[in-house]
Amino acid sequence: MNIYKALGRKHSIFSQDLEVYRDNLDELIFSSSFLILGGAGSIGQAVVKEIFKRNPKKLHVVDISENNMVELVRDVRSSYGYIEGDFKTFSLDIGSIEYDAFIKAGGGYDYILNLSALKHVRSEKDPYTLMRMVDVNIFNTEKTLQQAIQASAKKYFCVSTDKAANPVNMMGASKRIMEMFLMRRSLQLDVSTARFANVAFSDGSLLHGFNQRLEKGQPIVAPSDVRRYFVTPEESGELCLMSCLFGDNRDIFFPKLSEKLDLMSFADIAVKYLVQKGYEPVLCHDEDEARALVKSLPQQGQWPCLFTSSDTTGEKDIEEFFTAKETLDMDRFKSLGIIKNEAIFDESLLADFEDRISKMKRKLSWSKQELVDLFHHILPYFDHKETGKYLDSKM
Repeated sequence: MNIYKALGRKHSIFSQDLEVYRDNLDELIFSSSFLILGGAGSIGQAVVKEIFKRNPKKLHVVDISENNMVELVRDVRSSYGYIEGDFKTFSLDIGSIEYDAFIKAGGGYDYILNLSALKHVRSEKDPYTLMRMVDVNIFNTEKTLQQAIQASAKKYFCVSTDKAANPVNMMGASKRIMEMFLMRRSLQLDVSTARFANVAFSDGSLLHGFNQRLEKGQPIVAPSDVRRYFVTPEESGELCLMSCLFGDNRDIFFPKLSEKLDLMSFADIAVKYLVQKGYEPVLCHDEDEARALVKSLPQQGQWPCLFTSSDTTGEKDIEEFFTAKETLDMDRFKSLGIIKNEAIFDESLLADFEDRISKMKRKLSWSKQELVDLFHHILPYFDHKETGKYLDSKM
């Protein structure tokens, strides 16, 4: 399937900037060593490919998913073959003792890119998954930041999200808090990040689910009233690389809006997707009808679809990459905007956040409301949207 075609464009929105900086990118990567954390996820794999094909001096990849790592290696070998540099993969949890031993063993890296994250709004449905989100998105970042400082890395990059701008869900708020921790460490090490649009057909995403539904002979279901900005996996890798290598300390990169990057509804993409797959979408009234029709329609070149309005917790009405209070540089790149930041943070507030999370863990007991209240404490403007409904209750 052509992802660009499904999004209504022909090539990367960053192609002009990549061409301008092509020689700089090639030279910098060829002479540098890289550690990619969370490198077997959708964004991680895209970043690994962008670096690998430019023949780096060293490229080590860490990810908790052994299966995804195996596929990454097969994909890279099948697409690009081999490089002269040191390419290795490690199936490790970056929150583990084993990962700490791996880092302590040394090797040294110029650039450390952290692409690991809990990215789903649905992860805030229970207090336990929500605490893991805090660990992965905030404390694993803080931990690997400190290790990067101790190892004298040149730069640390990690992924944020568009949902960190005026957050309404815990995922977006966790990434906004992560940005605050970044600002604190930026006094010791150069850091940069990127606020993303949705990565089309990334693992676990609704669009990726379209592939699964066709493979398993199941109806396509999507919200009709949710419109989002989308980048391709390839574009996600390009965005990370540009921010990591060319971002100044504390810069947050984001894709500029244009006729190539406009809001699209999930339902519209579902229709384009099915047409590419050779099926005519057939709209259904409810789940029962959709499940029944999927037994007969595909043989007729049709596919049942259920498009409904969204009523689940944490869905943001308007997607945005920056707030009115943030300082922007819109001139340096053709297709990339930059949020410029000073090292502004409240040390006591961050320390209190760490302390209160630690106390919850020690007693092995916490509620979702306690975590929501703590997020409100550190982010007074956090406008949490709670409806009491979650995506697990939908088809």
